Amino acid sequence: MGDVFILVEITGAEALIKALINEKVEGIFGLPGGANLPMYDTLYDSEIRHILARHEQCAAHMADGYARASRKPGVCFATSGPGATNLITGIATAFADSSPMVAITGQVATNMIGKDAFQECDTIGIATPVTKYTYQPLTSAEVPQMIKNAFHIATSGRPGPVLVDIPKNAQVDKMDITFPKKVNLRKANPINSPDITMVSKAAELLLKAERPMIMTGGGTIISGAFRELQAVAEFLMSPVVSTFKGKGGFSETHYLSLGPIGMHGHIEANKLVLEADVLLAAGARFSDRSVGKWDEFANEMKIIHADIDPSEIGKNKDADIGLIGDIKNTLKLLLSSLEQKAKSKNEDYPWIKHVKEIRDIWRSKPLPAPREITGPRLLKKMREILPAACLYTTEVGQHQMWASLHFDVIEPGTFFTSTGLGTMGWGLPAAVGAKFARPDLPVIDIAGDGSVQMTESTLATSVTEDLPVITVIFNNGMLGMVAQWQRLFYERKYMGVELKGLPDYVKIAEAYGAEGIRAQSMNEFEKALKSALNSNIATIIDVPINPEEDVFPFVVPNTALKDMVIA
Repeated sequence: MGDVFILVEITGAEALIKALINEKVEGIFGLPGGANLPMYDTLYDSEIRHILARHEQCAAHMADGYARASRKPGVCFATSGPGATNLITGIATAFADSSPMVAITGQVATNMIGKDAFQECDTIGIATPVTKYTYQPLTSAEVPQMIKNAFHIATSGRPGPVLVDIPKNAQVDKMDITFPKKVNLRKANPINSPDITMVSKAAELLLKAERPMIMTGGGTIISGAFRELQAVAEFLMSPVVSTFKGKGGFSETHYLSLGPIGMHGHIEANKLVLEADVLLAAGARFSDRSVGKWDEFANEMKIIHADIDPSEIGKNKDADIGLIGDIKNTLKLLLSSLEQKAKSKNEDYPWIKHVKEIRDIWRSKPLPAPREITGPRLLKKMREILPAACLYTTEVGQHQMWASLHFDVIEPGTFFTSTGLGTMGWGLPAAVGAKFARPDLPVIDIAGDGSVQMTESTLATSVTEDLPVITVIFNNGMLGMVAQWQRLFYERKYMGVELKGLPDYVKIAEAYGAEGIRAQSMNEFEKALKSALNSNIATIIDVPINPEEDVFPFVVPNTALKDMVIA
């Protein structure tokens, strides 16, 4: 019996909380309701902290932000029916960005399932397409094993969300319950290290390259492979570009960094990546937003694709060499192979000289500044003021793309955003979750006025739970990115995008017990941000900007990187 222990005559809810404690869960983001009250009744006396969200979608985003900041699974609770369905957007966001999460929902009793009981819905059926796995225990005795499995699935291989939907009877029935110490999965151990023969071939290909390039994606951040990535880049003297999901996987102040590529990538990054003869893609999936038209990207170069998910190799772009395994392990083995094969390093780097020339040309161009306050200038000022050791989240929209272009991430693994699903409203609750994970660091949400309205109730959580975050709102009175597309592609016919100056974010902040500051000059903004950094309560800084300011460069959908529109 060394692999299990048994507690006598306990409820499924008690078993659940005990199982979560065994997984070293520090906090749960959630909302109670009729179908999960037994969980909350047991949670009351536990050592796990509960963070009360004001909407279940926010609870899921908080768990997601916690997971990204801590690289441990975030946990969220919701009741049945609308509580569970409200979680779905947050679960789908985590699924799209490979963020580990365990979502636990209440459900009507098993004898009521299928009878249209109050607040009944097919949570398993709804959640299955946007989770790695779903569970529904039918008895209290099944709860601990399913929780053990859920945490393993959420974190192993390519991370992602797992949902456990627990019927009311499986929460309240008392039984002798066994707590396993191991999972009981058929495929419990994914491939974590690549085939050494393929690693050797990749090293040979990279050493022969005249114009090597590394493209880092979200997998590098998930794996925490920052030192390994830098070591490989420096050994090869290879420039590094990132996907937007991979932004911050490699310090953007490093001399080899070119920043993000893609729809709103750096001009020099988009141009230079097309000149490479060998591309090492580390934990990237060749999304359309990163590489444009697949059939026009990298046709003249060799591709080494490293990813923990075998299904990604060759899915969007054929690879000459596939390296299946955890990115951290893969890069360690690759560096070792490079060092063994390279007798001496060539100190003449014409490729790097060319890269530097192109980079300097484009980065020396002054930012267009028709007004004192513009999106890019705000982000440049934020970078001047904020310490390197901060955590950053973003909402979704123009401000997000300006952040891609104009906000350099200094410390790897500190920048988080919704990329795969592009979920408006993600940034503020994710910032609160990140603050719970790292209370020692300032947490900044780079926001747009359209996006932040969707989850503004999170301010209440930030204040009441003493998890202060700073939200900088780029307020153009518009759904800015949609308005930009309407300007460019729909003859400036604005439909459904004008927010008409509402709400007043200073008053909103004050209504929630937070600090609200409106900054209408760069001097006022600088004072406001410095004040917020020294504050111990949640702060909103509302900065009006021009509603017709566009984000450039821009790779129009269904076009290639070479067709990038610069202005």
